[in-house]
Amino acid sequence: MKRILITTIMCFAIVQLVSCGNNRVDTIQREDLFYLEIGPMEDQIALYRLDGTRGIRTICFSMREGLFYISDGNSGKVVHYNSFGDLLFMIYNEDTNPAPLTLRTNISEDEHATRWAFTFPLEEPGWITVDSRKHIFVEDRIPYHQQFNDPETRAWLDGIILHFDQDGRFIHFLGREGIGGSPFPRIVGLASSVRDELAVICRVPDGWEIYWFSPNGNLLFLVKIPSNMIPAHPDMPEAHGVIDSITASIDSRNLFIKVDYSRDTLDQSTNIRTGSIPVSSFIWTLNVEDGSYTSFVEVPLFELLEGGRPSNFHVFYSMLGAARGGRTLLYFPIDEGYALLYVNLNNRNQRRGMIYISPEERIFNDFYLSPEGILCAMLVDNYRINMTWWRTDRFMSN
Repeated sequence: MKRILITTIMCFAIVQLVSCGNNRVDTIQREDLFYLEIGPMEDQIALYRLDGTRGIRTICFSMREGLFYISDGNSGKVVHYNSFGDLLFMIYNEDTNPAPLTLRTNISEDEHATRWAFTFPLEEPGWITVDSRKHIFVEDRIPYHQQFNDPETRAWLDGIILHFDQDGRFIHFLGREGIGGSPFPRIVGLASSVRDELAVICRVPDGWEIYWFSPNGNLLFLVKIPSNMIPAHPDMPEAHGVIDSITASIDSRNLFIKVDYSRDTLDQSTNIRTGSIPVSSFIWTLNVEDGSYTSFVEVPLFELLEGGRPSNFHVFYSMLGAARGGRTLLYFPIDEGYALLYVNLNNRNQRRGMIYISPEERIFNDFYLSPEGILCAMLVDNYRINMTWWRTDRFMSN
């Protein structure tokens, strides 16, 4: 395992901002795939409690080659669907879920079934990712009495990564040191990367920690990024930088780190700080093998509208994720749904788009950008969950 502490900034390629070219905004066609009911049964998602209030635990999903994997933290289960909405298998905690009515249980390795279920004592499944082998990696919590505080980092350690095979059979769990290791600090991202390697992205009080594992569960790299060692703005070193998000490259041993920069505003008469305004964002590429920053691309700010006209008020985009070929997708919520910005980190191409989401579907939504570049979403109204996607892979084809 190679441990990397990011302390210096080494930039080998200076990338200038490339204009989007014009003000064209492409509306991306939406495709509704299937609906899921809200509830506790095997083909439902427990988004709400029986009293009608929202569940307090996480609902996450991942998509790989048209197959959907959903982790339901409120019920303690992971369900696997095809793109037509057929439930293929389920991994569930039998203490928090009713016994499945439509799935075979207690399937041996020699038996064959089209729809099946395995029991596993899931505590609170959260982040989920699937590699090219269709192996499932899902975040879970250890029991409260086993959680503890790390005196060195002051981080609360409570998370593990469960590894299941393509059929939902448990293989092992990962901790910070690898198979069977100690629990992680707060997990804020999970990604399957090149060669089916796994990146676990964590937040600690003084920065970020990224654990990079081999397909077999061996810890290859540990990258630590202290909050006071964020790359400086290339043209405005006095600007304040804050990491918005970190995601792993799909096809290289790189991390994409989006940093938002602001500058102080001062009272002209007293020279006292009165606030701050956004300057710009940069997506930095960090090589996990040696800890060097190899390139960066500037991301323009999003300009808000007032009455359909530019307001001269700018805000930061947020990063949705990365697809193959250094293609990244960013977004900002608008009245009609979400404004999108595509940024290619390899050729610096940029393109603006928009996706429509009805007001009734904004009660809860979660997004996932697939390795192929397809933007998927769980959109929830008062009655059901709509699994949908937008073919942003075509939108990001340039």
